[in-house]
Amino acid sequence: MIREARSQDAQCLTALALQVWLTTYTTDGMRDEYAAFALATFTPDYFKKIINNKDNKLLVYERDSAVLGFLLINFTSHYQDKDNGFEVEKLYVHSGFQGQGIGRQLLDELSKRYGDRYWLYTWVENDSNVFYQRLRFEKIGEISFQFAGHDICNNVYRSPAN
Repeated sequence: MIREARSQDAQCLTALALQVWLTTYTTDGMRDEYAAFALATFTPDYFKKIINNKDNKLLVYERDSAVLGFLLINFTSHYQDKDNGFEVEKLYVHSGFQGQGIGRQLLDELSKRYGDRYWLYTWVENDSNVFYQRLRFEKIGEISFQFAGHDICNNVYRSPAN
């Protein structure tokens, strides 16, 4: 079932975000700066603030009372111009359940509820690039930023309906 997140989901969302983020970004082992960032960022308070912010929507994929994935929307974030729509900030699926269509179902539900004009970015080394390319997302640019002394390059994709 896909539904909007509730405040009582904050703890599960925190643990899921930590699991996905650490699995994705610590491919060369756990480093202090990665651990510090993840533990400081993904907290129950972080998720409660998002859930209560009218500029965001957080959809949860739940099965048998367990949160298996979530999708975070930021309606005020735009890439280059408003024609690219709003931003999908995060699409996280528990690593044990990837490949089961959960991410695609979350994106389909997003389109039904909020429209199919959106953009997102993902780390160039992330396996999710294949997922978005398979769904016919169009690469429209790159975003880079510094993290822990490294230049992190991300591909920017626009939803296929644009």
